[in-house]
Formats: sequence, C-alpha cells, structure tokens
Amino acid sequence: MIEYIPLLMFAVVFLALLAGYSVAPTLGGVALLFAFVGGSAGIFDLNTLGFLPSRLYGIMTNQTLIAVPLFVMMGITLERTRIAETLLESMARLMGRTPGGLGIAVIIVGMLMAASTGIVGATVVTMGLLALPSLLKHGYEPSFASGTIAATGTLGQIIPPSIALVLLGDVLSNAYQQAQMSQGLFAPKTVSVGDLFAGALIPGLILVLLYATYVLSRALYQPKSAPATSGETDAGPLVVALSKGLAPPLFLITAVLGSILLGYATPTEASAVGAMGALILAILYRALNRKILQEIMRATLLTTSMVFFILIGASMFSLVFRGYGGDDLVATLFTDMPGGQWTAIGIVMLVIFLLGFILDFIEITYVVVPIVGPVLLSMGVDPVWLGVMIAVNLQTSFLTPPFGFALFYLRGVAPETIATSDIYRGVVPFIGLQLLLLSLLVAMPKLATWLPNQL
Repeated sequence: MIEYIPLLMFAVVFLALLAGYSVAPTLGGVALLFAFVGGSAGIFDLNTLGFLPSRLYGIMTNQTLIAVPLFVMMGITLERTRIAETLLESMARLMGRTPGGLGIAVIIVGMLMAASTGIVGATVVTMGLLALPSLLKHGYEPSFASGTIAATGTLGQIIPPSIALVLLGDVLSNAYQQAQMSQGLFAPKTVSVGDLFAGALIPGLILVLLYATYVLSRALYQPKSAPATSGETDAGPLVVALSKGLAPPLFLITAVLGSILLGYATPTEASAVGAMGALILAILYRALNRKILQEIMRATLLTTSMVFFILIGASMFSLVFRGYGGDDLVATLFTDMPGGQWTAIGIVMLVIFLLGFILDFIEITYVVVPIVGPVLLSMGVDPVWLGVMIAVNLQTSFLTPPFGFALFYLRGVAPETIATSDIYRGVVPFIGLQLLLLSLLVAMPKLATWLPNQL
C-alpha cells in the first residue's frame, strides 16, 4: 500500500485544485504535508528535504530560464503598444477582397502574436479584443469568427519562440539526461530549447496552413459565413501600410528565431534581443510612454513571478514524489503495460489532455513531464518528437469544450451577442485539424525531427 502513496499525492493535489486553491501553494503544501506525515510514520526520510535548497539554487542559476522574463516582456510590449492592432489593419487591407481574407489575416497576425507572446491567454484576449468585432462587423458568422479567434490564440503553444517551448525544452533536457544516465550512459547526449524550437517550426506552420485552408474553403463553399470585405486597391498606400505594420514585427520575430536556429545565439541571448527590439519598435511607433512602460514592467513581473512560483512548488512536489519512490512506480507501471512504448505514450497523452482542462501548461510542464519524461525517453522515444507532441496535445486540450482555457478567455472578452454555444460550435473544425496534425506526427515523426537533425 505504501508504494502507491505517490499516486495518492496526485489525487490530493487534483482535489485541492478542484476546490479552488492556487496551484503553486497547493503543490508545495501537499508535498510538505506528505513529507512530514510520512516522516512521523517512519515511511519517509525527512533528510530528502535537504536537497530542496540546491534545487532552488539550480532554478535561480538556470541560464535557459532567464529567457522567460525576456520573452514575456517582448510579447507584452508588442501587445500593449498597439503594434498588433496596426499589424492586423495592414493585413486586413491586403487580404480583405479575398473571400475569407479577413479570417486568414487574423490567423497570420495571430501566428505572429503567438510567436512573440507565447501565452495562450494573452493571445486569445488580444485577438478577441482586436479582431472579433471586426469579423462580426464585416458579416462573419459568429461561430466561425469566434472559432477562428480561439484556435488562433492557441498557436502560442506550438509556434516558436514561445514560453511554453522554452519551459518544455528545459524540462525535457533534464529528463533526457536522466533517462540516459539510468541506462548507464554517463556522457549523455543533450537536447536544447533550440532543438525543440526547430522541431516545432514545421508542425506549427503546417497547422497554420491547415487553419488558413479551412477558412478559405469555408468562405468559398459558404460565402455568407465569411464574406469578402473592401480591401485596399491602391498599391501605393498598401505598400506603405504593409511596410509600417508588417515588416518591423516580422523582422523582429525572424531575427530572434533565426539567430537561435542558425546557432548564432542561445535562446537566452535571443530573448534579450527580442525584448530590446520590441521596446525599440514601440519607440519608433511612438507608442511608448512612461505609463505604458510601467504597465509592461508590472505585467512582466507578475507573469514571471507566477512562472517561478509554480516552478518552486513543482520542485518541492517532485522531490517528495521521488522520495516516496514515485519515479520507480511510474517506470514499473509503464514497463508492465501491454503494447509497450505506444501504449505508454497513449496513456501519457490522454492524461496530459485531461489535465489541460484544469492546469495551465506551466503546471503540467513542471509537474507531469519530469515524472513521465525520463521513463518514456528511456523507452527510446525521441525527446524533440515527444516535446512537440505534448505541445500540440495541450493546444488541443485548451481548445476543447467544455473546459478549454481558450474558450473561457474568449468568453470573457466576446460581446454578449455571441452565445457560448457559438464558441463551442466554432472550435470543433479546428480541433479536428489539430487532431489531424497529431496523427501526422505519429505517422511521420520526421515532421518534428528532420529540421533539428539538419541544423
């Protein structure tokens, strides 16, 4: 019975979260509760907690995690200084005369915002406030418009350079080394955040292409659901608008991502370039003043504090979990499963999908992945492929009714004329496209592994 205490820890955390308690204190509190109760009962070695300071020091000195506040600052700057709004207006003028063109413009702008912000909630809220009124004004069907916005907002999970991929890459790097050392390889290979960026790039672009194809097809076969608008016809003003609205943010994101993929900069170095570049763009757009700068710094501080608070709680939880032999329990359960590797992957993906209804990607990345990652990787699963699969899986979870986070975010900013059922109905085709991408990744793992190997 004692060997199943790690599973009981998960159950208690789950119930506490359902009761409305915050994630970080819940993880740390449950861990300390089980540690002290187990120590009093003589079934847990309290000396294990002595490793906690070194773990926290490791978090503080982790060079990769320095990229988190800088990428957050880059995204918030682009969001708060109306650069995204200018970008959307430029794309709408370019593509407005095409059936479904405004919807495709929303997808492209959402992709760029996802790449810069990397946080689902921020992208959904921003695009909901900027684009949803415009789509409705130009006659788009409410369910179609809301589904496009919600689906586009979840691209922040998979389009690099996103915060989700930075955190996931750091965790998978540690899990990969742990898996190799458990197999007796004491000079382990490494997997970096840059590898995960490269692995996610092609699947992310495929998903954007699938979204755009669906929007265009829907507009052609059901013109009333996505009518053409009065796009720009004069080439001169259009070129000026595109140069002003599209070129600078696109150049910034390309420079950040390109420097990482080509090996000129680490993700941490590139994130600094991104943050400074976003501030420079805001100054050039004359959109930065003292008040907005204070808002940017405050929002960056709050988001970064949330990430690291959760990371500290998750570190405490995983330490006590391993102290009770939880990693051995998970390894035994997966090894004894019929079907081997694929059954284990299927179960992990199902659990992560369901947890995505109640936990954000940060909690799942730091609580679940460190536990199941080493086991799956020791079974021969490619770390980059696994990371991309987890990212797409969470993206699908955040979009799935009735509990998807993206749906709640959009409901909060959508006008009252849009019913919740409209939002639910609108995202169904996009969920199908994400499941199609997952199937393609299972059938053709090289979609995720080819580019990292080439680089």
